[in-house]
Amino acid sequence: MKDEMFMRAALEQAHLAGACDEVPVGAVVVCEGEIVGRGFNQPIGRHDPTAHAEVMALRDAAARLGNYRLPGCELYVTLEPCVMCSGAIMHARIARVVYGARDPKTGVAGSVIDLYAEGRLNHHASIEGGLLAEECGGLLSSFFAARRRRTSVA
Repeated sequence: MKDEMFMRAALEQAHLAGACDEVPVGAVVVCEGEIVGRGFNQPIGRHDPTAHAEVMALRDAAARLGNYRLPGCELYVTLEPCVMCSGAIMHARIARVVYGARDPKTGVAGSVIDLYAEGRLNHHASIEGGLLAEECGGLLSSFFAARRRRTSVA
């Protein structure tokens, strides 16, 4: 039940991204049962290719906790992490990642490749996918369908 509650908090962040006309992906970092970091996709608005939801949530958590390492923390994100975000997750020493929808184009938790299973890497977070997958994926599908409609009208 707590996993679902935290994923719903990540979905709230995804809605904030969508309201800014960013791809609606949201994330939260949880430490000892409390949300300590929040983030949503902002690369367009911030003119920053690294401003993905996961990175924004990690930055928020690190600032709040006063440490760039986040051992024992969990990250909940609405979309399977990409290679950049997975690298940041590993460098932050996140213990567990829970994601919603799979990303068959850029997901590296098993969709394209599985960085989390790569034994040669220094840190390994446990990874679980599919939590509220339909809701997370539906938000993305709706966003891109609306964008295609706007583009075809223009």
